[in-house]
This record gives sequence, structure tokens and C-alpha cells, in this order.
Amino acid sequence: MSDALVIIDIQNDYFPGGAMELAGAEAAGRVAGEVLARFRLARLPVVHVRHDNIRAGSTFFLPGTKGAEIHPLVAAQAGEPVVTKHFPNSFRDTGLLEILHGFSATRLTICGMMTHMCIDTGVRAAFDLGFACRLVADACATRELSFGGRTVAAADVQAAYLAALGAVFAQVAPAAELELS
Repeated sequence: MSDALVIIDIQNDYFPGGAMELAGAEAAGRVAGEVLARFRLARLPVVHVRHDNIRAGSTFFLPGTKGAEIHPLVAAQAGEPVVTKHFPNSFRDTGLLEILHGFSATRLTICGMMTHMCIDTGVRAAFDLGFACRLVADACATRELSFGGRTVAAADVQAAYLAALGAVFAQVAPAAELELS
């Protein structure tokens, strides 16, 4: 099995002071940075995905802003591809699939932000495209949501999405349990 790491949307706007701060972004970013270091040390392929929000009325990840830049905890190094997307699905209208095929990747290790949006969409798309997926639970972050007059705490959103993804689409585990081949 050929492994690749895909880091999705760990961008400045999700961190404290950003336009769309997430619960636990700093902790998740640090863990993602540790996972990234392990992949680099093992000389395994890494792909960074960043979102430029071009939808009318968008308030974060605006193209050309500091908030849209990849956070320094997981910044790309020379030779590591950076894919820019405009939709929650990292594969939609991007070259991500071709890059992964170029690496002969069959198993993806995924981490990033927001768990309930771009991580959920990206993991499901990767699974549908035939990849075995591993989701690093403590290298992801989300935020509270509201529905029907009820606020759902970020920790509950995180748990619900990780549980759903772990049921079918990915092996979900903390970074400490991640083994590289």
C-alpha cells in the first residue's frame, strides 16, 4: 500500500484572531504539524490543500489575504504540491486526484479543518474514488453549529462527524496510533 498525507485547509482564518475561528484549531494544527514531520522523515508524499473562497458574500479565506494562507504549523516545503480549491470537496475542479495517482497513492492519511465540512466531504470523496482513508482525529478541528434553534457544541459536532466517518469511510484514530508503512 502506498501512503500519502493530505492536509486540508489548515489556514490562518481558522486560528485565533482569524475570520472563522475554530474550537481547538491550535491543538489540531500542532498535531497535524507532527504528522507532517513524520511523513517527511519517512520520505512519504505530502499534498497541501488550501481553500480560496470565491463565493459571493464570503467572509473568510478571501483570495490574496493573510487569512487564506496555509498556517505556518503545516506550511509546504519546496517540492510539496499545494492544491487550491473553491469548493468543500478537495477533488472538485482540482488536480488532487492526478497528483495522488502520480504518487501511486492507494491509502490517504487525512487531517485538517473544518471536520464537519471540508474534511467530511474530502474523506467521503476519497473513499468513493477508491482510496483507503485514515483520518487523524486529533489533527482536525471544527466549530459549534446551530439547527432548529439548538446550538450543538463543537465537541459534539466533532464527535458526531468522526463517528460517522469512522463507521464506513475511514479508519479514525489519534496521531499516536498512526503507523507509517
